[in-house]
Amino acid sequence: MKIGFSTLALFMRSFEEWLGTASQDGFNMMEILCEGPHTWPRIALSFPPQTFQIFQSYDIDIYLHAPTIDMNPASINPGMREEALVQIKETIDMAVEIEAKAITTHPGMIHRMEDRIRDMGMEFAIETLTEANEYADERGIILSVENMPHRYAYFCNTFQEHDLFSKKCGCQATVDLGHANTNGDIKPFLSMGNICYYHLSDNNGDKDQHLTLGEGNLNLKLLKNIDKVIIELNNYQNVLKSREILLSLR
Repeated sequence: MKIGFSTLALFMRSFEEWLGTASQDGFNMMEILCEGPHTWPRIALSFPPQTFQIFQSYDIDIYLHAPTIDMNPASINPGMREEALVQIKETIDMAVEIEAKAITTHPGMIHRMEDRIRDMGMEFAIETLTEANEYADERGIILSVENMPHRYAYFCNTFQEHDLFSKKCGCQATVDLGHANTNGDIKPFLSMGNICYYHLSDNNGDKDQHLTLGEGNLNLKLLKNIDKVIIELNNYQNVLKSREILLSLR
């Protein structure tokens, strides 16, 4: 089993600190959250090329999470939608420089709760992510779309919609089991055939809380056969606790 953590747990640290911590504590995966002053792709790509050579010194699989703050590939506003696409493409370019395995992106959301708006937003999101996936293919990077919590405003908020998006866009799937748990049953998400990797955290089934494993009602028994897992928590000590619980299931 490959297990890693999101840099959300060590936010605003340096590449060196993240890699050193991951290596010291025996992790073989890491997902870099592309938010913040030195990991926002447009800034990171302005660094000298040797900046990224440090990644070659560690036997750790690197994944990137595209920017999410204020980004919306489903936006009804074409300017905002175009900017989201630009920033996903910049994340793909950053992945090439770091030699990352894949990047994850959110599918987008709507801000007006009407079926006609949601239908329109879905068309825009699929169009945007299809173009992003074509660019990723050209650059030799896997693009993976993430499922979201079960809220009307979010796309990919059910297994069926997550599966639809990944197939229509031609990309792979990042299965967030905490998000899936807000649907009441994570089993359908585990059955997807094009899973790139998993995000893992716990919650009470009502909302996305990013709790340590065992602190919510996620069915831990269903996790024993999953592989390539990013533990996505705000606190690094809780990442370590969650890893021990995950390993105990094996």
